[in-house]
Amino acid sequence: MVLIAAGQMCSGADLAINGRAAARLAEKAAHMGCKALFLPEAADYVARNATHSKSLCMPSESSPFVLTLQSKIRELKALGRPLCVCVGVHEPANDARGRVKNTLLWLNSHGDIAQRYQKLHLFDVALEDGRSLRESDSVQPGANLIPPFNSPVGKVGLAICYDIRFPELSLRLRALGAQLLAFPSAFTMRTGAAHWELLGRARAVDTQCYVVMAAQAGRHGTGESVGLTGEAPALPRESYGHAMIVDPWGSILAQCSDVGRGTEDICIADIDLDRLDTVRRDMPLWEQRRSDVFGNC
Repeated sequence: MVLIAAGQMCSGADLAINGRAAARLAEKAAHMGCKALFLPEAADYVARNATHSKSLCMPSESSPFVLTLQSKIRELKALGRPLCVCVGVHEPANDARGRVKNTLLWLNSHGDIAQRYQKLHLFDVALEDGRSLRESDSVQPGANLIPPFNSPVGKVGLAICYDIRFPELSLRLRALGAQLLAFPSAFTMRTGAAHWELLGRARAVDTQCYVVMAAQAGRHGTGESVGLTGEAPALPRESYGHAMIVDPWGSILAQCSDVGRGTEDICIADIDLDRLDTVRRDMPLWEQRRSDVFGNC
């Protein structure tokens, strides 16, 4: 068994401040014996709107958020507390519309960027009051999944937030060998209350994988707007939180508390690959899939 942490934080528009918060969570996770820390989507910043996001966005190689986190990881390695970190950030895109990338980085225990995934499914929704929230206005969608990769906590498959609503991505990652699926997120209050636990447990049961859902939590200090379009005044952005870790049977192993929501926190759990093998052996879904009817994942 190996211990992991799912992180919860309330990112604002200051990359340096957010980087220090992420570094504190990394130090806390490492000192608790964790081998990997999973941080939320958009951990580097939450912006007021698309224009603000573009002004804040910078390459990971020069981002004060990423550099601060890398420095902490290397410091922990030197102290004999190696830690990998999975973290959601923004990166510049070569996009005619001036959009940015919503990406997920895997930083190895040396602090190097070892893996990079770009969010495939973007959160475009219409609200009942006539406004809309369109992530695609400011974010360029990815074009490919990345194959699961080996890590100290098992074979990891990467996805981001809204991706969790599309089970074919999770099923494909499992078919490619994933043992743990990461879904760093920034769920709204309404969708979180309705679907957060439901979706996390469903993807765990569908794939017989551990599911790790790091989360943004609380009201973000971004200023007057959050990228909503339409005539009505924008509301302050607030994220649901409830970062959690789910096992391959669909049981919630750990979850961050609502007490003090909006402050940085972690929840921890053991990743037991023997338990994963038992679940898959006792209910051999992959041997029973009807690819002759539905095709391969």
